Amino acid sequence: MKDEIIKILQKTFEPLGISDISVALDFPENAEYGDYTSNVAMINAKRLGMKPVELATKIVADFDKLVAKASLKGLMKSVSVAGPGFINFTLTAEAVSKNVQEISRELNGPKGSNSLKGQISNIGAGKKVLIEYSSPNIAKPFTVGHLRSTIIGDSIARILSATGYSVIRDNHLGDWGTQFGKLLVAIEKWGDEFGGLDGIKKSENPIKILVDLYVKFHDEVAIMEDSEDEKLKTEAEELVTFARAKSKILESGKDPIISEIWKVCVDLSMHEFALIYTRLGVSFDPKRGDTQIGESFFVTPDKINPVRDALNAKNLLKESEGAKVVFFGSEDPKSWKLPPLIVEKSDGTSIYATRDLAADLYRINTYGKGLILINEVGAEQNLYFKQLIETETMLGWFTKGQRLHIAHGLYRFKDGKMSTRKGKVIWLGDILDEAVTRASKINADSANDVAVAAIKFNDLKRDSIQDIVFDWDEMMSMTGDSGPYLQYSCVRAKAVIEKAKGLGIVAHIGPGSGEGSTRPKIAQIDLLERYLIRFQSVVEFAGASYRPNVIANYLINLAALFNSFYSQVMIADAKDPMAAYKVAVTQAFAMTMERGLDLLGIKVPKKM
Repeated sequence: MKDEIIKILQKTFEPLGISDISVALDFPENAEYGDYTSNVAMINAKRLGMKPVELATKIVADFDKLVAKASLKGLMKSVSVAGPGFINFTLTAEAVSKNVQEISRELNGPKGSNSLKGQISNIGAGKKVLIEYSSPNIAKPFTVGHLRSTIIGDSIARILSATGYSVIRDNHLGDWGTQFGKLLVAIEKWGDEFGGLDGIKKSENPIKILVDLYVKFHDEVAIMEDSEDEKLKTEAEELVTFARAKSKILESGKDPIISEIWKVCVDLSMHEFALIYTRLGVSFDPKRGDTQIGESFFVTPDKINPVRDALNAKNLLKESEGAKVVFFGSEDPKSWKLPPLIVEKSDGTSIYATRDLAADLYRINTYGKGLILINEVGAEQNLYFKQLIETETMLGWFTKGQRLHIAHGLYRFKDGKMSTRKGKVIWLGDILDEAVTRASKINADSANDVAVAAIKFNDLKRDSIQDIVFDWDEMMSMTGDSGPYLQYSCVRAKAVIEKAKGLGIVAHIGPGSGEGSTRPKIAQIDLLERYLIRFQSVVEFAGASYRPNVIANYLINLAALFNSFYSQVMIADAKDPMAAYKVAVTQAFAMTMERGLDLLGIKVPKKM
């Protein structure tokens, strides 16, 4: 219906000699202004030498003539000009009823399969997108800081899939670099306290031991660096140098013992990650084409050398203080668009930028140059991704809009930033455990689904670029505008549908369901139906802007409209000739709510 309105609006410009009009239809904030609104006259009036209201009035007159000959005949109640030149569209009751029918048909999937994986829109048809998210570092458990990239990235992937894109989910594991060199030194110096590597492997929580060792390394270095004893300062410098040396040895692959320790840490970490992903309902499925590839995959000569060759071919790789860098301008700092990007350390070893460039070149070669590549990573990496994307643009690998960094804000304590290095973190496993304990008080059988809904929705309902101050109670809110509230609304609607079946009421909206027939003239039904119309457009906008919060906030409003309907209208009444219609609207709500929550990675339990 929306597409048909746009097509007719575009036709109204043809007599004016314009055939390249881009039309946007929005939803008015106030329902009194109609179901759709457009500012197309205001945008194009100057171009035609007309006043916006004058052009809008002409468009409305021509629109009415064209509608009479189009498939929208009988579905448009009114088209009017408002304010400085807005054009408002109000659908007939029959059109609204038709939309509820379409929701049942489209969201219900083939042959009534009620598939939540069905496509909502095809705006991404023929486009392939790889979205990299989560990407934890090995030997570190998930903290609340890892939550955002994991669930925002997962939701964006779900939304893009639902709008027709071919989506590859990639978990780019941080399993390389100086950080691992520090851990190697820590295991060597203090690992015996835990029974050595074998003792760590057999412990109840090996990953937390590895984190303790990593934190101990930094604590010891900090203490020695702050000491007035020059001998201790020298020892601190030697520890850091030793860690870098260990990292270089690992990269060379010439020490089997170091390589074995690295492999043990990777295996322990992957097991830990899999447990958290399962609890969160997040997956990287190779059968679906998803990948989980560590940085280590990209340090081999066959991956690194093509990057060096590409940079050299464009004369982009320069030497600076022994390191290899890319300048964004000349070597004169006054010309820099961005600070230089270090690509290779002075000792010849790779840095994360080298490995990211190698990863992106590998992705282009694997999936084709038309690939859209997205990193869902924290906003603290903004500068780095500007450097990386600018480098890849200069290399000719990507065009504008094809290589993106979707940034999110951080979880913070009230008194500052979280830091694994300093041991100032909240473990995600502990948050999930506490949320499940709280949700068990509602219903033990659905506790995990409700707990995950509370945690995810608390995050996803916000604009992701915002920082979040960590608060236990807010994080696990089970009431108000929360995930559990939306789950409960959907469960309530499904219970009504089951009750109706028991009474022999079959959800149905047939021909002639408009005003004057079996469509109830009830304000709550009308508002709910007209809001259901918006779902596809909301999902499309959320995908185009990479903002799951758009869907989350739509669902909050949708639930409020349904609960108003539920509380004021008897739905499943066997004596009511309009009951079948009411149940059909309830079914359309339940299906839309469940589909919307699925796009946020939230399940609807059977009972609450």
